[in-house]
Amino acid sequence: MKIYILGICGTFMAGIAQIARELDYEVEGSDANVYPPMSTQLERSGIVLHDGYDANSLPDGCDVFIIGNSITRGNPQFEAILEQGLRYTSGPQWLYEEVLQKRWVLAVAGTHGKTTASSMLAWMLDYAGLDPGYLIGGISQNFTQSAKLGSDPFFVIEADEYDSALFDKRSKFVHYHPRTLILNNLEFDHADIFEDLAAIKRQFHHLVRTLPASALIVVNDDDAALQEVLQMGCWSERISFSGSNSQADFFLDSGNSLHHGDAQSYRLELSQQGQFNALNACAAIIAARHAGIAIETSLEAMQEFIGVKRRQEVIAEINGVRIIDDFAHHPTAIALTLNALKATTFGRLIAVLDIRSNTMKMGVHGEQLGQSFAAADRVLLCEKPDLKWDLAIMAESAPTIVEIKTDSQQIIEDLLHNCQPGDQIVIMSNGGFDNIHQRLIQALKN
Repeated sequence: MKIYILGICGTFMAGIAQIARELDYEVEGSDANVYPPMSTQLERSGIVLHDGYDANSLPDGCDVFIIGNSITRGNPQFEAILEQGLRYTSGPQWLYEEVLQKRWVLAVAGTHGKTTASSMLAWMLDYAGLDPGYLIGGISQNFTQSAKLGSDPFFVIEADEYDSALFDKRSKFVHYHPRTLILNNLEFDHADIFEDLAAIKRQFHHLVRTLPASALIVVNDDDAALQEVLQMGCWSERISFSGSNSQADFFLDSGNSLHHGDAQSYRLELSQQGQFNALNACAAIIAARHAGIAIETSLEAMQEFIGVKRRQEVIAEINGVRIIDDFAHHPTAIALTLNALKATTFGRLIAVLDIRSNTMKMGVHGEQLGQSFAAADRVLLCEKPDLKWDLAIMAESAPTIVEIKTDSQQIIEDLLHNCQPGDQIVIMSNGGFDNIHQRLIQALKN
């Protein structure tokens, strides 16, 4: 079989491509920005890449075209596919029909923590001697790639609530039909496709409706929005976990002891900072237990869990200044990350934020953003020409020092002259951020 993927360099679609290659499919694809490291990873798998969406580069003999959710009407290749009446589908639909339909799917859903919790879960299964499949929206440092077919029945997937394609506005996760589902948390996000939180709750409700009665939902008992989703209808078994309610099925106390019932308690040891990471691990442990992995085995696995790239990842330490790469781009995630890092900072904690996501650009979280910086000693931001709100007003109301620069080079020059031994600089972005990470490292070395 031969497939062609539009938008192939996105993390999810690249994962689809790698799994298709493991199935011995012939794979080609295109993207607007074909560059390392994703292009290198795909080419090593024997995948032919086309830079740009020239309709003339569409190959003959394709059985199906898989359309990424970044593709819009007017895309030359998609328009050609429509005109020629060629068969096309979404990535989530293809994945279900070709892979997931035959597997025990363990899905991780929620506004935050999906990549970390799904990486932890896949690692627990692997550590236990299984060969799980997985497709994760990031690269776990315990694995060499973000997606794998696997030979065992179990398949771990990061279950994203974003839409499937321009012709299928259902959330991706509605296609996955899991037997084990983690509901980690739920907040308003993706304002470019969801009108409000209620619209996202409906998609989560649709996900719950796809589960058989024998399935298990692992739910965060601390999240009111998730409780409201389950009140809309739930037909499967539920197990709750909590960091504040000792009456939950699994309770994680402030000392990272995990309690199950009155008699059993376990010590959770993690190299990752913050209670939110411990709760991610707690959810993964319960899900792995549903797949037959003993809690003790999962706890051992967590002692060897290195982490996920771009999640509190220390990428350099130069003359006592530590540089950390983190994916946080929602006020809740920003606050949790900064609070966790503050506990390990001997000097100042300096946050550098890239306001990149569509939701942030629209100003939906403008009021929350300033408050999310409270744990940082300084915050540096870039002016953005496409922002629909005033950064300066937010900076004035923030509980810490927030400085606005015209571009990333000004941020580098500021840090170069003002950081000192003991400082931690955390760069928070869900994109490339003008390669500021490596440019700053090089500047500090020089």
